[in-house]
Amino acid sequence: MTPHVPYAPGLAVAIVLGALCSPAAPPAAVLTNAAQVLALSGEQARQKISISITGVVTAAEPTWNGRFFVQDPTSGVFVNNTNAAQPTVGDVVHVWGVSHPGGYAPVITKPHWEKLGRAPLPEAKRISVERLMSGAEDSQRVEVSAVVRSAVPGTSRIALELASGRYRFRAFPPLDPGIDPAKLVGATVRLRGTAAASFNAPLRHILTVAVFVPQSSDFSIEQLPSPAVFEEPVTPLNGIAQYRHDSTPGARIRVQGVVTYQRPGEAVFLQDATGGLQVRCSETNRLTPGAVVEAIGFPDAEGYLPILQDAKLLQTRRTEPSLSPARVPFRELLQGRHHGEFITLQGKLLDLSIRPESPTGPRPNAVKSVLMVQDSNFVFSAELPPTDAAASRARLPIGSTLEVSGVCVLQVNENGRMQSLNLLIPGSADIRILARPGWWTPQRLAIGLGAVLAVLLVAMTWTLMILRRNSALRASVAEKAAAQQELQRAHDLLESRVQERTQQLKVEMSARKEAEVRFKATLAERTRLAQELHDTLEQTMTGIGLQLDAAGQLSPQQPERASHHVEIARNLMTQSQIELRRSIWDLHSRELEEFDLCDALTTSGRQLTEGTDVQLRVEMKGTPRPLPEVMEENLLRIGREALTNVVKHSGAHLATLTLLFGAQSVILRIQDDGKGFTPNGAAGPREGHFGIRGMSDRTKRLGGRLSIQSAPGAGACVQVEIPVSQEPAGEASPPQPGAGPA
Repeated sequence: MTPHVPYAPGLAVAIVLGALCSPAAPPAAVLTNAAQVLALSGEQARQKISISITGVVTAAEPTWNGRFFVQDPTSGVFVNNTNAAQPTVGDVVHVWGVSHPGGYAPVITKPHWEKLGRAPLPEAKRISVERLMSGAEDSQRVEVSAVVRSAVPGTSRIALELASGRYRFRAFPPLDPGIDPAKLVGATVRLRGTAAASFNAPLRHILTVAVFVPQSSDFSIEQLPSPAVFEEPVTPLNGIAQYRHDSTPGARIRVQGVVTYQRPGEAVFLQDATGGLQVRCSETNRLTPGAVVEAIGFPDAEGYLPILQDAKLLQTRRTEPSLSPARVPFRELLQGRHHGEFITLQGKLLDLSIRPESPTGPRPNAVKSVLMVQDSNFVFSAELPPTDAAASRARLPIGSTLEVSGVCVLQVNENGRMQSLNLLIPGSADIRILARPGWWTPQRLAIGLGAVLAVLLVAMTWTLMILRRNSALRASVAEKAAAQQELQRAHDLLESRVQERTQQLKVEMSARKEAEVRFKATLAERTRLAQELHDTLEQTMTGIGLQLDAAGQLSPQQPERASHHVEIARNLMTQSQIELRRSIWDLHSRELEEFDLCDALTTSGRQLTEGTDVQLRVEMKGTPRPLPEVMEENLLRIGREALTNVVKHSGAHLATLTLLFGAQSVILRIQDDGKGFTPNGAAGPREGHFGIRGMSDRTKRLGGRLSIQSAPGAGACVQVEIPVSQEPAGEASPPQPGAGPA
């Protein structure tokens, strides 16, 4: 239901006339109702937007120094009026000012207001306590129902502490002489008033909500507390959280027990035969431990454990002479049992600290001693009251084995299992030292550690000095080592350069020797070719010429004989062509390009003996291996020369060519079964025959030895032996660019 402002008859005209005749009429407004103000965001409200609204004042306490709440038909808003003048509740006012984000919700600041008349308060909006505590109804006139937990009368109002479900809030209705505040505790009341949020201004967070009830008619009692609670049977302390079929929500109960511990103004712990209980009350009078008291309060739960809230204590005249603490197994504490009971535990003191009391407690400047004690594998805390805090530090050395007695305060989880344990010790007399610590107390250990640290500091200082000197020495040694390395690198570079140059010189010398050998081989080959052309082509051409001359002379008279001479010339021409081809073929040396030395000799021999009566047999012995190119070339030429002589001059039927690879030499042997000859009487260069001379020259250039064995009628054997070094062929460095004969 949308709240509205009902005006008295005839008041509307007065309001309009007052607004028109107002000497201080506001400037043109931007926002004209409270709902628009509350809809502003924080950033928008900081822009100081102009506001002009008309409404009824719903709350204006004298202690607010001029501030008030105003509500129009759309909503309510707080006016931060700091002027001395303040309207009263029920005044119809016209307010204009600027927007401000406020501490929680947007407000009107720097206001000007004027009274236009009087009107009844807007109708209150009925809401739930959950809605109230959310802060959504801040500045609005609301109606809510709750149970009174405490009532404190003031000069003009009653300060009520109310609860509904898990929520608590405060309300301030007018003090009515016909109502006894003490009888309101436990009553269910309904109140109508303006909701005002209490907040943390820097964070703009809501803390709680208070309801300001402006008039007595806005406060009503729906149900008074039952006066029979004082005559009802006493509920056992462990029964306040147990099932009761006749329990009433929000109703008070009556308990009785012996005082075991008291925090004046905050809580008192009671114990009976069934267990212990924490009772929250504002009792500040000191209760004697052992006194039997009755408490009437509201059963509740805090941290999954039962508690009696907002209790009123009634002290009886009975006292228990002595209440002995119970020794309980630690496993029962782990099960969540013995909360609020007076028990005894043993353990080793791990730490003792002095801590201030809670700043919101009844004694904000007091201090307390907190002991950290280890029992088996669990560590719990124990608190001494401020009166015994000073003497506890000197009396209880760290490491002592203690027996402590106090009220057990547990923290449990949702399954009822213990999470932490704190013992509230009534006094230092409830602590007994069972065994003092050894000589090595923490203080002495700290002194010993300090001495050791001092020695270590001196040792570290001395070590740093030594390290600095060693560092300087290492730097000097490193510099010398670097210089030595540079010198060694220069030496190695020089040595590598020398080796490289030596290798280059070797390559150049080898290239020169090879060029020289090639030059001599070329010269010898030219000589051989000239001799061969002389022995073959020239002689053959001469013979052809003689035969042709004879045929020319005989052709007129003796044609048959002339034809015979022409046939002879033709045969000589054919033989000349064959020998010329062989000479040209020798110049190409294709065998060594396609075959190895043995295959080349075989191919060449087959070509030389083809079409003749000579049968060639080739044998190879030993392990063949590649030879230098010059050596293979000359051995091939020597073999061809020897086989040519066999074909041309020996008249043999069988020629055997043997190639023997020895460990340090290679031997080429050509043997035939021809007519033989006398080596010393063989034709030589003077007669125009250069075959033996050419073989001898080639053998000498290779550093070998040529032997010829023959006799007339006994065939001939030509053998060439060439020494071979152990260095594998191909390992010699190739000639460098520019190398050659000088």
